[in-house]
Order: sequence, then C-alpha cells, then structure tokens
Amino acid sequence: MKLHELKPAPGSRKARKRVGRGIGSGMGKTAGRGTKGQKARAGGGVRPGFEGGQMPLYRRLPKRGFNNPTRKEYAVVNLETLNRFEEGTTVTPELLKETGIVKNLKDGLKILGDGELKVKLTVKANKFSQSAIEKIEAAGGKTEVI
Repeated sequence: MKLHELKPAPGSRKARKRVGRGIGSGMGKTAGRGTKGQKARAGGGVRPGFEGGQMPLYRRLPKRGFNNPTRKEYAVVNLETLNRFEEGTTVTPELLKETGIVKNLKDGLKILGDGELKVKLTVKANKFSQSAIEKIEAAGGKTEVI
C-alpha cells in the first residue's frame, strides 16, 4: 500500500467543528463569534440586502414597467415539427410531452404556423395562430381548442 492508495483519501473526511464546547476545544467561550456586536448575539445578523444602514441597492434602483401576476405563458410548437407524426394522428399536449417535443407545458400549448404541414392531423391545443389553423385545414386536418 502506498500513501496515494489510502482510502478514504487523507483529509477528505473532516469532522464538523463543535463550537461552544469548552476552552480545551479552542472554540469555547465566544464560539468563534468574536466579542459583542450584532453578529455575536443569538439570532443576530442582518437580513439579506442590508447594507449597514446605507440605502440598499434594491431601493436605489428605479422600478420600470409592469409585471402581470396573472400572465399566461404557453409552450409553443411550430407546424413543421408536427410532420414527424403519421397521417391521421391526434396530436395532443400530452402526446407532445411524451415524444419530447415539449419539455414543459407551462399554462398550455400554442401552435404557430411556421413551416409547411405535409400530413393530415387532428391537432388539439389551447391556442392556435390564424396561419396555423389555415395550414392545418389546407393539409386536410382539423383543429380543436381545449
């Protein structure tokens, strides 16, 4: 056995520091907190973003715009992606998730009309763009809003 073959590697496992356990531990009395002050007290310390009384950054910066709390975010799929399905398939959000086309459905599915659709499909989604509806119907398929 050589030094580099020791398992577990020396120094890879370190015992946790037990503070406040007497003078002999080297971490007794003030337990590594120094003397007095806000950080030395039990439950002491400052909240996140506190800058010692200076006006904090999040209050110095101007607020801009409006964040809509009820905004709906749709997972989008273009028509050309649907060409991989066989003729006559019913394309649903669940099927798209299973096949890995959509990773996260968010608040629903929207079909956009980018590309050409070459197969006849029945597509079920929460929303469709106008061009997508036209192209699906031109290919002989149907659209259904869920």
